[in-house]
Amino acid sequence: MSLKEKKGFICDMDGVIYYQNHLLPGAKEFVDWLYKENKKFLFLTNSSERSPKELSMKMQRLGLEIDESHFYTSALSTAAYLKKQKPGCTAYVIGEPGLMNALYDAGISMNDMNPDYVVVGETNNYNFAAIRKAVKLLQSGAQLIGTNTDLTGPDSDGAPIPACRALIAPIEMATGKQAYFLGKPNPLMMRCGLNLLGCREEDVVIIGDRMDTDIVAGIESEIDTVLVLSGVTSKEDLERFPYRPQHILNGIGEVMRH
Repeated sequence: MSLKEKKGFICDMDGVIYYQNHLLPGAKEFVDWLYKENKKFLFLTNSSERSPKELSMKMQRLGLEIDESHFYTSALSTAAYLKKQKPGCTAYVIGEPGLMNALYDAGISMNDMNPDYVVVGETNNYNFAAIRKAVKLLQSGAQLIGTNTDLTGPDSDGAPIPACRALIAPIEMATGKQAYFLGKPNPLMMRCGLNLLGCREEDVVIIGDRMDTDIVAGIESEIDTVLVLSGVTSKEDLERFPYRPQHILNGIGEVMRH
C-alpha cells in the first residue's frame, strides 16, 4: 500500500509540521490534503507541557485550523496509565499545567506528603528543592513515572535543552529507582493512538523526525514508518541505529506523492 492510500496518519509535530515558530514547507498542503481526502489523523507528541487545546491554538497561530480532538500528548498517556493502574491515586508532579490538568481530569490528586507516584515531565521550573522533595518521597515508597524518554528538546532558538529523560536522571541516580516512561516509543501510547484513529495497524503510518522515538515506536507497534529529514535526524545519523524506516522523505509535503 502506498503512503497516500493509507487511511490513518500519526504525525509528530516539532520538526515535521513546524520548526520553532514557523511552518515547515508542505505542512499546510499536507493538512489540507488530510481533510480533503477524509483521512483519519492524529498528532502524537511526547511534549507534556501543553494541552490539546493549547496545541490546537498554536497550530491556529501558525495558520492551520486543526481541532483539539486531533492531538494526543504524553501527559494524556501518563494520566490514562495511572488511572488504569491505580484509580484515584495521588501524585507529586514536576511539570507544567498540561501535565497537571491531564492528571486532574483522570481523577488523580496532587499530593506532596505521601503520594503514590512521583511524576516528572518537561518544565521550566526544575530546581534542587523539587529534586530533593522527589527523592524523599520515593525513599518513602512512592513510584517514579516519566512522561517520555526524550533526552533533549529544541529551545526557541533551536538549540537542544534537557527534556524529561535528562531531568529525571538525577532522581533515579539518587534513589536507585528506575522510572517507567510513557510517551513514544511506549506501545501503550501507540495503542491509544490507534484506538483514537479507529484503524488497523496495516492501514496506518507514523511520520516523525526522530529515530529513537517516532520510528522505533512504529516498528515496535508494527506500523509503517516515515522519517522526514526536516527535523533532528539527518541521513548520516541513520548509521547509528540498528533499524530503518520504511520511507525516508525530505519533508512532510512529499507524503501525498508516495
